[in-house]
Amino acid sequence: MRVLLDECVPRRLSRELVGRHVRTVPEMGWAGKKNGELIQAMIGQGFEILVTVDRNLRYQLRMSRGRFGLDSLDGP
Repeated sequence: MRVLLDECVPRRLSRELVGRHVRTVPEMGWAGKKNGELIQAMIGQGFEILVTVDRNLRYQLRMSRGRFGLDSLDGP
């Protein structure tokens, strides 16, 4: 499973995702991309899950355009 960590997600989270192919947005050279561009790049590279702290992302995009999961890290 390919997992992409958004820019604002702590990189150390990748250590907790054992057995997953984890990359960060900056590692992929996608830092600063707008949400739509990021989603398209992510899908194009075969990522299946985006972990983000952006609570508004799910409302900004039509999620039916691609097959992937979105996990927003909400506070307590």
